[in-house]
Amino acid sequence: MQVGLVVAIGFAVAFALTNGFHDASNAIATLVATRAATPGQAVVLSAVFNMGGAVLLGTAVADTIGKIVTVPQAQMIPVVGAGLAGATAWNAITWWRGLPSSSGHALVGGLAGAAVVDGIVSGSGGLGSAQWGGFDGWHPTGVIGVLVALLISPLLGFAVAFLLLRLLRMMSRRWTTRWIRPVRGGGWIAAAGLSFSHGGNDAQKSMGVIAVLLLSSGQTTTMSVPLWAKVVTGLALTAGTALGGWRIVKTIGHRIFSLTPIDSLASQASSTAVILGASLIGAPVSTTQVVASSVVGVGGGRRRWKHVRWQIVREMGIAWLTTIPAAALMAVAVLLVWRAL
Repeated sequence: MQVGLVVAIGFAVAFALTNGFHDASNAIATLVATRAATPGQAVVLSAVFNMGGAVLLGTAVADTIGKIVTVPQAQMIPVVGAGLAGATAWNAITWWRGLPSSSGHALVGGLAGAAVVDGIVSGSGGLGSAQWGGFDGWHPTGVIGVLVALLISPLLGFAVAFLLLRLLRMMSRRWTTRWIRPVRGGGWIAAAGLSFSHGGNDAQKSMGVIAVLLLSSGQTTTMSVPLWAKVVTGLALTAGTALGGWRIVKTIGHRIFSLTPIDSLASQASSTAVILGASLIGAPVSTTQVVASSVVGVGGGRRRWKHVRWQIVREMGIAWLTTIPAAALMAVAVLLVWRAL
């Protein structure tokens, strides 16, 4: 196996690991914040259902991600490897700052930036080295389709959480303390569903680029994702959650809005619905963005806008806006070094 291929696959696994720092940890953030589960219990829950989603929930998202780069086959490994390196570096930087940025944005920025610059330097395509696309029915294609999905999904997370929290509060007016345990149990189910849908969406981002790398290197003849890639990316997501996810858990679970168990249930259930639906139509979305937006939606559903910590929301918004260009620049730097070797 080529050295470049091994390095690029290593970057794909590293990206999945840092994705676990960010997105996988969001699946359990509100469950831990409301003390419905201990951190250890939450990590085990996330591990099982992340892996289940990665292995069982199809490869529609992987197919979408895998078709973003359209450079010649001989240049595919350095371009994809550099894109992954840029996305991984940005994930690590924002994780260190405790900012829940989008791994999906980082990957799109890294891949598109490396592809375009490679096309310009080599004279093989320029802007045409990335598939810009749009939509094929409900299925997003190319950079534009992915960015639209990434833009719409947090708005849906906010709206669904707002409405669901209002509905739950109306239903709970006559609840007694005996409902506390069922609500906490519902939080466990919602967290499991969110972990499953996250595994089916975010793990597929790494799977998609691994499939591209294997195809371009002649290791496979189709874009099918091998079982080992599903297992490895699922394990990397879980390891990221266990090793480094607590910075993001603190931000999502405590710093945006002080959550109660019923708030956690509304946030997780709404996020699950949005991310699972996106996975089924092949739309790569950001678990970070959806969950964070749903927490803000819960604050709105309680009509406590002033209790939402808007400074944190602004910091997150700035991180989201700068993710694509920052990851692209980092990917370009890695690509230029890679080409020089």
